[in-house]
Amino acid sequence: MKKICSRFLSFVILAGLVCTWALAQDTSNDSKGGVRNLTGCLTKHGGGDEYLLTASDGSTWEIHENSAVDLASHANQTVEVRGAVSNEKAHNMKEDAKDMAKDSGMKKDSTEHGHLKVTNIKKVSDSCQ
Repeated sequence: MKKICSRFLSFVILAGLVCTWALAQDTSNDSKGGVRNLTGCLTKHGGGDEYLLTASDGSTWEIHENSAVDLASHANQTVEVRGAVSNEKAHNMKEDAKDMAKDSGMKKDSTEHGHLKVTNIKKVSDSCQ
């Protein structure tokens, strides 16, 4: 009996290690971080150089003006932006946790929210829909 329990425990440990290794090898491109191309409404948010982009997919992005882009001239317009997600690793972990909560039946809003460092901006429309 002791031999069977020992083999079973070894099997469980081996299966756990294989699963962990397989998950670590996931290189799919559905990462929630990285570089984004988004279209949405840009509005002034808070004080100073803070803006909020409400994207057409429902996600929201806090943006700080930087020397690469002039956000002020695009306030209250529909824009296309390209930028990098700030703190990508933490952002991915937060979004994964929200996905797991949603999968387990929590009714909390699951739209993506993050911080974006915009490198390019283009006006789509003079106003927001």
